[in-house]
Amino acid sequence: MAGTSYKGSEIKSVDQFIKDKAGLSSSREKEIGQHIGYRYDVNLIPDYKRITPFLKGYMEFMGWDDLNWLEDVHMGYEEGEPAIFDRNCNGWVRIPKKVKLPDNQQDRDMMARELLIKFQMSPNHPMVQLNKAYRKVG
Repeated sequence: MAGTSYKGSEIKSVDQFIKDKAGLSSSREKEIGQHIGYRYDVNLIPDYKRITPFLKGYMEFMGWDDLNWLEDVHMGYEEGEPAIFDRNCNGWVRIPKKVKLPDNQQDRDMMARELLIKFQMSPNHPMVQLNKAYRKVG
């Protein structure tokens, strides 16, 4: 069944990695003494019925028929905190504590995609800071 296991760890509930901050359940994680950092089932195909209005507008603006690269974005959990991995800055972006998480992984993944786009468009994104610091003036 999609979404119930991750690399040897059985996923028992959508909040499992929030409640178990160590999360060392697979043999690999026990061997290395740390959890992998993000856990999702790559076979979990986005449910387009659950797309947020923001993502729908973003897809229309971009001219995409599907979520494109955002299909690979999932809500992850770092040290028991919900987070999104931003490949551009190679780091985790934690979800603000005031944000209420939906009770299923599909909605959490849609939320993660939306928050990642908003973070990447933010003037506080590290790439914006790097651009300002190192941009060649031509």
